[in-house]
Amino acid sequence: MTKILIRSDYLLPGGDNWNIIRNAELLIEDTVVSYIGAQRNYPVGVIDRIIEGKNKLVMPGLVNAHTHAAMALLRGYADDMPLMDWLEQKIWPAEARLTKEDIYWGTLLAICEMIRGGTTCFADMYFHMEEVARACLESGIRASLAQGLIGLDASQGAARLEDSKILVSDWHGAGEGLITIMLGPHAPYTCPPQYLEKVISIAAELSLPMHIHLAETRGEVQDCLDKWGKRPIALMDSIGLFKQQVLAAHCVHLSEDEILTLTQRQVAIAHNPGSNLKLGSGIAPLAELLERGAMVSIGTDGAASNNNLDMLEEMRLASLLAKGSCEDPTVLPARKALKLATVNGARSLFLKEETGLLREGSQADLIMLDMDKPHFHPYHDLCAQIVYAASSADVEMVMVKGRVLMEGKKLVTVDEEKILHEANERAVRLTR
Repeated sequence: MTKILIRSDYLLPGGDNWNIIRNAELLIEDTVVSYIGAQRNYPVGVIDRIIEGKNKLVMPGLVNAHTHAAMALLRGYADDMPLMDWLEQKIWPAEARLTKEDIYWGTLLAICEMIRGGTTCFADMYFHMEEVARACLESGIRASLAQGLIGLDASQGAARLEDSKILVSDWHGAGEGLITIMLGPHAPYTCPPQYLEKVISIAAELSLPMHIHLAETRGEVQDCLDKWGKRPIALMDSIGLFKQQVLAAHCVHLSEDEILTLTQRQVAIAHNPGSNLKLGSGIAPLAELLERGAMVSIGTDGAASNNNLDMLEEMRLASLLAKGSCEDPTVLPARKALKLATVNGARSLFLKEETGLLREGSQADLIMLDMDKPHFHPYHDLCAQIVYAASSADVEMVMVKGRVLMEGKKLVTVDEEKILHEANERAVRLTR
């Protein structure tokens, strides 16, 4: 059993405890935290490795609850366009040229960025997901993966459902639980009710959650009303989608009744403020959702529509947008924003309770921030400094399941130089 001891000037356990522990240490035995508290003395030879964190802060890793990782290859390719024009005119034609190898290298590009920004776990929906899983396993990052399902064409929809079943068989629980699988019906406008009912049936049969886009734009809501006579949330509720575990991305355009439905059905909601703003989709009613008790987490969406995967930036944006739209500075305070970006993310991905926070018995998914920077000083409230002042450049070390993925700001599980080269070569071909 490998024992790693991390000592730091400051430690944030997370979960429901965002109180700073000063001069703290955290002992990891293999993949699990076995002790958190004051620093202790150990006999020589008991500890395999000690990581010192002078002027550093240790906290739970960030969880990106919604993205399309391989779309990092399309970052900056189709900016400043409305969502459906962006999809139909630029993104979908480029995606039609994607190969399995493109998906693999694009995912690795995104993983490099996410690790550098302190993300230890992410939820991904795309295609050729076996290549995404391979990239995740090689890099050591935790991930919840969903094969994107589109049911507009019967044969294509059936083929993608079969791909999902194979993905579950081959990858669910891989890496000793590092990788989990969801089913990924893309959205009501690409998955008609009859097709969604098939997806729901398979989800129930395999005991799997579903990951879906819902109520992202006003146009989507109106089209759903025109075609099916119901808004997206009501339509999904009527066909039984919410009887299963569901992670719903966006949820921007909601009525009071829809907020109540999502809360009562215990639907997990991935809030993507940066992407929603950039695509002009609107601002989700975050304060109302939280007031009702909804399970809300934070996602970046893909780098083609954000254009980064920086969860520290996304957490700050979520808090500031909520305050500004409500004209109330007390909405989404720093500690609650931290909770949305960590433990709520893990819960939204339906991971085990020992993920998303640091306590004895939890998984050793953590990050270390370098606080020896002007923007962290003075130390009035370190939680506030993380949410309102920190940047991805402050992330010094990243660990998942007790394995170091980045140390001294150097990625140690992947060849970053090769990934950047491959990604750039492939991006040129895709968008030529």
